[in-house]
Amino acid sequence: MTADLALKLSQEMLWTAMLVAGPVVGISMIVGLIVSIFQVVTQIQEMTLTFIPKMLAIFFVLVALGPWMLATLVQFGVTLFTNIPVYVR
Repeated sequence: MTADLALKLSQEMLWTAMLVAGPVVGISMIVGLIVSIFQVVTQIQEMTLTFIPKMLAIFFVLVALGPWMLATLVQFGVTLFTNIPVYVR
């Protein structure tokens, strides 16, 4: 395995991880921002107020996008394992 191939595989792995984790992290950030603005406006400084909405939003994102995330990860794994003979050369 050459350094270029290792770099390419690392790049594909990081891109796949970002693609799969992006929707969950993005929704979590948006919900956190909305709850923080609500806390500032109402002056409620409760720590648990941010936890429940984020958990519910992440749950619904995982339910909605879970099959796509799993398919993306499986596709990456299958591609990785089927190309092992090419990597060893």
